Amino acid sequence: MTNPWTGEAALVIDGQRRVLKLTLGALAELEQTLEAGSLVDLVQRFESGGFSARDVLALIAAGLRGGGNDMAPADLARADIVGGPLAAARVAAELLARAFVVPAP
Repeated sequence: MTNPWTGEAALVIDGQRRVLKLTLGALAELEQTLEAGSLVDLVQRFESGGFSARDVLALIAAGLRGGGNDMAPADLARADIVGGPLAAARVAAELLARAFVVPAP
């Protein structure tokens, strides 16, 4: 079970349900990895639909590490994600939103 109040989301990767969460360290890493001027820039990319597959992969990888699932980005790139790229993009956007917005009750 995920807890949206703590920023968690879930994704089934290689047949295993994994909990993802963006920690403060993961957010700082994302800024550097994705060469985003700020997290606001990254949020705007997702809100405008201007995100890339690289953005999605980096967010999912960071979320996995924050959720205690250490998976190398290269392994994630080859993994089978239930729902495919669309599900991965949805969860990436959800993680980013949950890092900054309290969920509705």
